[in-house]
Amino acid sequence: MLVLKNHSDSSKQIKNSWWLYFFETWGPVSLTVLLYIGIRHFIAEARYIPSGSMLPGLKVNDRLIIEKLTFRQRSPNHGEIVVFNSPYSFDKKLIASRQTKLPSKFKCSLITFPLISWLPTLSDRACDAYIKRVIAVGGDRLLINANGGIVLNGRLVEEPYVENFCPKQKEFNGCFSISTVIPKGYVYVLGDNRANSWDSRYWPSGGFLPEKEIIGKANWRFWPMSRFGKPN
Repeated sequence: MLVLKNHSDSSKQIKNSWWLYFFETWGPVSLTVLLYIGIRHFIAEARYIPSGSMLPGLKVNDRLIIEKLTFRQRSPNHGEIVVFNSPYSFDKKLIASRQTKLPSKFKCSLITFPLISWLPTLSDRACDAYIKRVIAVGGDRLLINANGGIVLNGRLVEEPYVENFCPKQKEFNGCFSISTVIPKGYVYVLGDNRANSWDSRYWPSGGFLPEKEIIGKANWRFWPMSRFGKPN
């Protein structure tokens, strides 16, 4: 006896087979990407050092783990190395000088995603991240001399991690003295390479970094292996 298959049953089988194929093929990949995005956004991410502004402690192409949980519990402390959003994304005068609209956080997350971030045509300096050291926090009275030395709340700060201060000869010195008080909810950051660092001293709206713009804390250097460990 000949039995004819119901057309709707055949359609369901084809549809189920397609979904099964999709999940078997792309399910693990999709899960891995989602897991990576979740960890990168909420817990930690890897970053590399693109410039010499943190020499000698952090060298160009050092790879670091940036941990994101600490500053959800407390504010940054003096001396901590932090990674933060580009001043071009929050400094009012830098934003005003843009020729195009400020990119959204979603667009920046796409631009800075691994592999995509290597495409120069998609780059936007408002989506970059910077790494510097916290030298003053909300409420501090700060004095920076022309050599890049720090007087904090009336006391000279010893900085063993700084070797390259600004030169004493005025004709070679692009640094300048600063005296200010840090507002609550902000920090002031400098590069350890005082003579060659674009940091709070040079941001046109005053140099105060909002704590909410801090991405995380430089917690561990994992490359190169010869310098594996916590950054100084």
